[in-house]
Amino acid sequence: MSVSPALSEIGRLVRGRRSVRRFHSEPVPSSADLENLLALATWAPSAHNRQPWRLVVLRDAVAKERLAQRMGDRLRTERTADGADPADVDADARRSHTRLTQAPVIIVLCLTVEEMDRYPDPRRVQAERTMAVQSTAMAGQNLMLAAHAAGWGSCWMCAPLFAPEEVRSALDLPEAWEPQGAIVLGAPIGEVPPRPRRGLSEVVRWM
Repeated sequence: MSVSPALSEIGRLVRGRRSVRRFHSEPVPSSADLENLLALATWAPSAHNRQPWRLVVLRDAVAKERLAQRMGDRLRTERTADGADPADVDADARRSHTRLTQAPVIIVLCLTVEEMDRYPDPRRVQAERTMAVQSTAMAGQNLMLAAHAAGWGSCWMCAPLFAPEEVRSALDLPEAWEPQGAIVLGAPIGEVPPRPRRGLSEVVRWM
């Protein structure tokens, strides 16, 4: 069976997206470009259509520096307490700081469970929260695919999960906004080669 043109195009888009970590300082996405990407992010599916994602856009250098510094402080404290080699700790902190401060744009993805369903037992409470996490992640994937289609590079950084209080404080976020990740965005430097993928035989079970 032949593949439809629409499926071929979406396949090209999905397979062509890369995790980009190095960006040119100029040009940066315009406000109109960013609004289009953010709008497409909000078209992701979500549990109960509650749309639990919240997105914070950072373009200001001072705000990015403040975020990077506070996240780095948390990383250094925890890795040092783990007994990690100080040189490794320093290298990790500097790498994270560089990725955040040199990205033209950072989009911090948060979730809120304020409008999710309520249950009296922990099992269903956790399931409901997981659905909000899944919904927010799908919004992030929408955004990154849209960015790739528009010619921008992006990369999802999970680091905010390890420093939620620092992220919330640095960005003055409402208490109900739970940081989930940070998407760095900009014009990519160079080509990023594809990473290997597991074959379907390893990850799919037919029944």
